Amino acid sequence: MNTESMLCFHCAQPCPAQSEFQIRYRQAMHPACCAGCQAVAETIINSGLDQYYTQRQQPADRNAPLPTELLEQLALYDDPALQQDFVHTTSGQEKEAALILEGISCAACIWLNEQHIAQLKGVTSVSINYSNHRARIAWDDSQIQLSTILQHIAAIGYRAIPYDHARDEQNWQKQRKSALFRLWVAGLSMMQVMMFVVPIYLAPAGEIEANWLSMMHWGSALLTLPVVLYSCWPFYRNSWRDLRRGRASMDLPVSIGVLVSFFASLYALITDHGEIYFDAVSMFVFLLLGGRYLELKARRSAGAAAEKLVKLVPTFAHQLDTEQRLHEVAVSRLKVNDRIVVKAGEIIPIDGVVLGGSSDVNEAMLTGESLPAHKTSGALVTAGTANLLSPLTIEVLHTGSETRIAAMVRILDQALSQKPRLATIADQIAGWFVFGLLIAAAATYWYWHLHDPLHALPITVALLVVSCPCALSLATPTALTASTGHLAQLGLLVTRANLLETLAKVTDIVLDKTGTLTFGEPRITRTIALNISSERALAIAQSLEQQSEHPIAKAFLAESNTESLPVAQQVQKHAQGGLSAIINQQYYVIGSLAFLAEQIQQAVPEEFELYRTEGSMVALSDGHTWLAAFVLADQLRTDAIATIAELKACGVQLHLVSGDQSSSVQAVAQQLNIQSAIANATPESKVSYMQSLQQQGKTVLMIGDGVNDAPVLALANVSIAMGAGVDIAHAAGDMVLLNNNLSCLPAALALAKKTQSIIKQNLLWALLYNLGALPLAAAGFITPWLASLGMAISSLLVVVNALRLLSRQKRP
Repeated sequence: MNTESMLCFHCAQPCPAQSEFQIRYRQAMHPACCAGCQAVAETIINSGLDQYYTQRQQPADRNAPLPTELLEQLALYDDPALQQDFVHTTSGQEKEAALILEGISCAACIWLNEQHIAQLKGVTSVSINYSNHRARIAWDDSQIQLSTILQHIAAIGYRAIPYDHARDEQNWQKQRKSALFRLWVAGLSMMQVMMFVVPIYLAPAGEIEANWLSMMHWGSALLTLPVVLYSCWPFYRNSWRDLRRGRASMDLPVSIGVLVSFFASLYALITDHGEIYFDAVSMFVFLLLGGRYLELKARRSAGAAAEKLVKLVPTFAHQLDTEQRLHEVAVSRLKVNDRIVVKAGEIIPIDGVVLGGSSDVNEAMLTGESLPAHKTSGALVTAGTANLLSPLTIEVLHTGSETRIAAMVRILDQALSQKPRLATIADQIAGWFVFGLLIAAAATYWYWHLHDPLHALPITVALLVVSCPCALSLATPTALTASTGHLAQLGLLVTRANLLETLAKVTDIVLDKTGTLTFGEPRITRTIALNISSERALAIAQSLEQQSEHPIAKAFLAESNTESLPVAQQVQKHAQGGLSAIINQQYYVIGSLAFLAEQIQQAVPEEFELYRTEGSMVALSDGHTWLAAFVLADQLRTDAIATIAELKACGVQLHLVSGDQSSSVQAVAQQLNIQSAIANATPESKVSYMQSLQQQGKTVLMIGDGVNDAPVLALANVSIAMGAGVDIAHAAGDMVLLNNNLSCLPAALALAKKTQSIIKQNLLWALLYNLGALPLAAAGFITPWLASLGMAISSLLVVVNALRLLSRQKRP
């Protein structure tokens, strides 16, 4: 191999003898000296900018090594103890980290980081949310370390830090204040410059003496200087950083327009020849910064769903020590099996089980359920829910990243960071748009320089400024972020936001019965009392069943207040399937009809026989006579009838497909007025039924419990898993219905359709605006200050239009 072939293709520095880094360029392999040069070269080539290597005058600069101090700091992130709060182990050696990226300024920054990180060996997935700059990176810990990933991010000019809500809020406030101060500087400069310029515009030619005119122009130049050097600094920094990586960012036209206008005006002032545009520069920057500041706040509002979930968890807790004394501790220091006390009005900081106390807990922010849930000893509680009435003593089961709310945040982040087809197309258009704009600006300047040199510069600046590729890139992400956040507030957690596009096209809905339309567990539907009141019979039965772990016992205890029940003593569990105990010095026994008939040696009363077909029956006796019987059956959810009626009003076709017996399936179908009902369905037959609908061109939404319906959920165009009883981090559906609340489904369909409508409105507006504004600017009909106003309004309009998705939807 000759000497030239051993030089790095990117930077022309010598390569190691056995270099493992290769760059594929135009069907040939070329050596690279390091992973940094390989990453930059692949980014340039994959971006469609491979012409760079044929047109460059000299090799690119080699990536400067990171400072030793920074390398040492990044290496600390490999410590498992440090990773505990922000790294989640998904399976085996695969880990996932929640990070915040600093230095992001536009959609191009998101693209560059995603492409750069994804090519690292061992990285399995990377997604970045443009609304809040939060990244989720998954990697194989046996192939690459987290510190290595952070080093590669730092090498291209960005910084990744572990996500911490307090630090994120601090960074947001810092970013907001910086943007606001730069805006103030530009605004004050604009007002002062206009004080000098307005008299010049209003006075007849020659009325102002030359020395005064020169003084006013020099004053304008000095007042514009802070705008050019300070207010515009982020534009220069972002443009230069991307140019070094072979990309043209959306800030590049802005930077060129500001610098060309200012220095051309300064040249005209010094030589006393040409037009002066200091007022246009200051006004342009003020309007642009104003629009971006409003856009910044709007994006923050759109991406607030995950932040609201994070804010639910408090920072401190009341820990109960072995001597029953309370101590204030940081929630991050709590461990499994620790005990805490949550007082009335406080937020529960962990997932745990109630050991003592009785209270109502508000789970609305977490599940969408408006009514508080009553919690007593043995009940499970979730981090982020609010204790309303009295103190609860809770044993810690899960903390930090292992809590249910942390799993929700991970799923929501994943959904918000995904890009549907329309967003990908828009990003590609925006990326090439900048290059096309620069070519158009050069052609415009050349034309006007030949025909009207005096106006060539302002027309070219107006062309650079009026363009708005930002609107194209913002059109889809902002709408998806707002829509996904709104759905989370309704109780529907979207795991993949790109499926909202499919949800809007749903024509048919296939519903499982047990666990979906019904509660999926027995409930007391009827009480037949003979020699006792119904209320007393139920209280005695609940007191007996409180001692049992049988699933039927849950039906009796579902709505009871265990503290008010009579105390059962000398409890005895019978092998035949019943319970007996002494309650208020009286013997009672409970069990099946057959068990009690044998115990008391009496035939089953005719009053009980009448209701055998309604469901399973449990009877109560005092050991001598029959006292009461309870009919237990699966019941429709309280919101099922109203929800099904609303879904039918939306125009979708409903199908009930269940593995249950025909009688129960037909009964439910009749109650809900569903015409298409299939009973005795096996998993295979459910899949066949789904395929038959799809072969007819239907777009099918499947709603099931996410366990025995897994095959058909995977096959459906869109699937929703009932989420109350399962770990939502491993739900089979594309969406998870928190708290099994069906009532949000019609609103979800309406919101999905509105989301698609707003995305199309945003894209159409962005395209029409650019197609209309660019020719007008090139023809000289738009001044620089008017162009800056149009650019700011265009981006802001897209974001504000997307924020309409945050408003409560009217039911169809």
